[in-house]
Amino acid sequence: MNSSFRVPLFAALRDSFRQGYSLSSLRSDVLAGITVGIIAIPLAMALAIAVGVAPQHGLYTGIVGGLIIAICGGSRFNISGPTAAFVVILLPITQQYGLGGLLLVTLMAGLILLALGLGRMGNLIQFVPYPVVMGFTAGIGIVIATLQIKDFFGLQNIGQHSNYIEQLQALAGALPSISAGDTLVGIATLATLILWPRLTRRVPGHLVALLAGSLLGLLLITLQMPVATLGARFSYEVDGVLHAGIPPFAPQWVLPWRLPGADGQPLLVNFELLRQLLPSAMAVAMLGAIESLLCALVADGMANTRHDPNAELLGQGLGNLIVPFFGGITATAAIARTATSVRSGARSPIAAVVHALVMLLAVVLLARLFAWLPMASLAAMLLMVAWNMSEAPRVVHLLRVGPRQDVLVLLICLLLTVLFDMVLAVGVGLLLASALFIRRMAELSGGSAQPRQHDQALADLPDSVALYRIQGPLFFAAADKALEAISRFDNEVRHMVIDMRAVPSMDMSALVLFDKALSELAQRGIAVYLLGVKAQIRLKLKRAGIGASRDMRIFVATPELAAKMIRTRLAETAGG
Repeated sequence: MNSSFRVPLFAALRDSFRQGYSLSSLRSDVLAGITVGIIAIPLAMALAIAVGVAPQHGLYTGIVGGLIIAICGGSRFNISGPTAAFVVILLPITQQYGLGGLLLVTLMAGLILLALGLGRMGNLIQFVPYPVVMGFTAGIGIVIATLQIKDFFGLQNIGQHSNYIEQLQALAGALPSISAGDTLVGIATLATLILWPRLTRRVPGHLVALLAGSLLGLLLITLQMPVATLGARFSYEVDGVLHAGIPPFAPQWVLPWRLPGADGQPLLVNFELLRQLLPSAMAVAMLGAIESLLCALVADGMANTRHDPNAELLGQGLGNLIVPFFGGITATAAIARTATSVRSGARSPIAAVVHALVMLLAVVLLARLFAWLPMASLAAMLLMVAWNMSEAPRVVHLLRVGPRQDVLVLLICLLLTVLFDMVLAVGVGLLLASALFIRRMAELSGGSAQPRQHDQALADLPDSVALYRIQGPLFFAAADKALEAISRFDNEVRHMVIDMRAVPSMDMSALVLFDKALSELAQRGIAVYLLGVKAQIRLKLKRAGIGASRDMRIFVATPELAAKMIRTRLAETAGG
């Protein structure tokens, strides 16, 4: 079998071992994995809550998804699990289809990611313009921050709302129910998250902030001040007995469609349900691909390495295909956790494996302690994630110095993400960015009559010889402008040299217009010399029936050859 068709599984792991993996490397990976695992535990729970499911499903995502993607993927450093970018997509799915529908979407997205990887679509990230990425990520940050206000301040009776404006109105209406205890815990946690990294980075700030918030929460509860905790919000059942918090068990095998839908009953899987879920699955897959590949690029820049984008898509696909069978939600690479892993000394995917094992140990050994985690502390952590994700300083800088049209694309993507949804924002953003690109390319293309003196080889030819120069790509938006002046030459012109040396490409629309222009010249008895036509364009012309003819259309490689052929014809005409 040809090696070019090899399925690139385990690419990052194989590359790491091939380049030499020592005991020192293992030690570095273990320390980095422990560090990022500690950070990932509360974030995984907080993100699961943010998408409308119990916190253990976020932990299962980091354990199973993080492990599989690390082993099978193409990036040495990507740390995968639940990420903030998916909140705006997954929350509506959970609200409409329940946990079962969410896991089914994850499974379908995994299949799509596998297809992208097998189809070698790993360079996908190159085709998403920067203003679009910045617009929807900043919008996601705003939405996530808004969703955390409820738990941060302990607001009551918010409910679910279909759009962002209604959500803001509900939050404003609930302000009288603000909880002093939750607010104090939230502020203490957020302040620690902000200030701790300025003191030291040896101990993860997330761990210190969560510990500070939890201790303050316990103190306030002791003082009879209400503080909402994870155990008060979530529970699980064993042998008919309810327990507070999350189950202290490793992820268990489960069929996603057996889990409850929005009505609390198991899903009825049929073609209609799959058809309804397919757009969401495609959106999840595309966002997962973009975020994972972008994360891999960031890690490569930090560690001076190179990832295999197709292998990374395959790893992400396998992870998301398998994780729903263990109760996990959508997984993808997380830039913040990956950067932490690299800064902590990670050398290979073993660091991500250790991160998953740390999360597994935490679930088995510490689950009962998690019941005391304040909801306000988890909300504060997501507020910090939202701020970092939005990259507000960079967005403000781009608004000031960026090209006006790109700024417009960024703002439209941001507003559509906040007010409607990310799928619409990315679709509209790509369309606008494509339209701007087409316009800019069209501005680079053109055609005009040139004095023969511009080319020394043609300078001494008579006035019956004309020179027309085309430059830039000839495509549907530029062909008409580039070819319109061809028909404006005087009737005395009998020979026309069309200089196409600066034409790199030509599409079907241009072919049709070009054929029409050449036919009009032929009707006027004007012989055409197509100068410097690129090989691929010449092939397209011939396939379209616009090849050279003995009398009216001739391909010439150089101006000197064109001048020689014209002189020969002029001599023949004079002799005749």
